[in-house]
Amino acid sequence: MPIGVKVLDRPIEDVSYIRATIKGMGLTFKHLFADKVTVQYPEQKWGLSPRWRGTHRMLTTETGKAKCVACGLCPTVCPANCIKLIPGEDENGNRYPLVFEIDEFRCIFCGYCQEVCPEEAIHVGRHYENSEYSRAGFVYDLERLTSQTHPVCEMWDPEDPRGE
Repeated sequence: MPIGVKVLDRPIEDVSYIRATIKGMGLTFKHLFADKVTVQYPEQKWGLSPRWRGTHRMLTTETGKAKCVACGLCPTVCPANCIKLIPGEDENGNRYPLVFEIDEFRCIFCGYCQEVCPEEAIHVGRHYENSEYSRAGFVYDLERLTSQTHPVCEMWDPEDPRGE
């Protein structure tokens, strides 16, 4: 069975590569003479949105202990399965986390852990400059989470859709 080839006649103004090339070069020259917006990074930094979700932070009580009551909601709701929680209980019956770890490499920074926490203990912060020399440095344990001091994220308020 022979293959049929359909030939279309198109006007030259629709397929002109010269016109497309000239439009592209015009755009390039326009940006060549525009003001530059380069930021010298370590000295200058862009302002972040108050809803930026970055490195996690565990809030503490007045005595310095983590506010977490090891309810298990944050590892349950986490879509990336990056939170490891082993609950414990003291002699008074108060629950606390024996092990609380967040793997920042696996985390997608969705903020579900912050939203679901009944004690408002875990927060995603506004810190974004994370660098380590090994992968193990990105597993934040309870001590490291409670020592974080950066500001926390202001989550989206459905009553204020524009975030103002």
